[in-house]
Amino acid sequence: MIEYENLGRVNEILFDKYQEKFKEFLQSGWYVLGNNVATFEREFASYCDVQSCVGVASGLDALILAIDAFAFPKESEIIVPSNTYIATILAIVRNGFKPVLVEPDILTYNIDPKKIEEKITPKTKAILVVHLYGKACDMDSIIDIANKYDLKIIEDAAQAHGAMYKGKKVGSFGIGCFSFYPTKNLGALGDAGAITLDDTFLEQKLRALRNYGSSTKYYNDDLGYNSRLDEIQAGFLSIKLTLLEEITVHKRTLAQCYFEHLEPRYIMPAQHSDFFDVFHIFAIRHPKRDALKAYLLDHDIKTEIHYPLPPHRQKAMQNIISGEYPIAQEIHDTILSLPISYGHTLEQIRSVCDVINRFDK
Repeated sequence: MIEYENLGRVNEILFDKYQEKFKEFLQSGWYVLGNNVATFEREFASYCDVQSCVGVASGLDALILAIDAFAFPKESEIIVPSNTYIATILAIVRNGFKPVLVEPDILTYNIDPKKIEEKITPKTKAILVVHLYGKACDMDSIIDIANKYDLKIIEDAAQAHGAMYKGKKVGSFGIGCFSFYPTKNLGALGDAGAITLDDTFLEQKLRALRNYGSSTKYYNDDLGYNSRLDEIQAGFLSIKLTLLEEITVHKRTLAQCYFEHLEPRYIMPAQHSDFFDVFHIFAIRHPKRDALKAYLLDHDIKTEIHYPLPPHRQKAMQNIISGEYPIAQEIHDTILSLPISYGHTLEQIRSVCDVINRFDK
């Protein structure tokens, strides 16, 4: 069986270091917002080429706190792609704002800059871009629009640690929101997240917001949250960060195997020299997606669907999102995620290609 993901195998190389870190953490007696968090924040800020990093409890919390920190007025609207994971939209709604959906580019699956301006109103305050599947968005065009209309840029970089646009890393174009969920390229051993930025005022506000709105113990200036990056997860993340470049190289090598060996009847991720993709997910599209998924499982290959139902079709969004989004629907109806993890070998991926190429012949 070729599994879609095996986190035990992915993390096996780090088990000894994790055990040492846990022993150190346990003996320290300091379990919340200690040296591990401060160290990882410095390391990840440096990795993303930004001034600051603020560790929080999850990727969703990173988005919620980032939006909250801007203190947009009531009834504000935030532009967001129509095919993102539900967390991106939940963060907007949980802040009391209106998500305004913009269709993606059918080739990149990221928000289509050519469709953004038509959705901007006097209430629009930000563009929340999503670097989906590990591919950066077309940031030059988005930055031009944001500057023209005086909009903030918030980056959902949950799937794109290390991805770049024209040599610049995601999370450094606006305010970056990262998830370190265990399946991510930089995955913790539980929930964890972070916010990256180059703004000292917002950094201090975020540090307060994550800790009950308090900058000084027992004094609360803001309506905050309990959303602190866990001290032990920060320790694990510092260890795994040293392996991230190797993980990226490996996943890009596996992706190249797919590009070279899958038949062209399968729609594969778009490639362009401006974009350095990290392939958190390798998604193909096919009109018989469900049959293909079943066929692969019959041949002992597990796959996933990211995602089977677009946001505007989710029950939770029925009184929040209106309208039809045919491009998002097309993507969600045909997308299939193939195995591509640090735990997979080139031989396994070549085998996946051979099996897929025999489908429906």
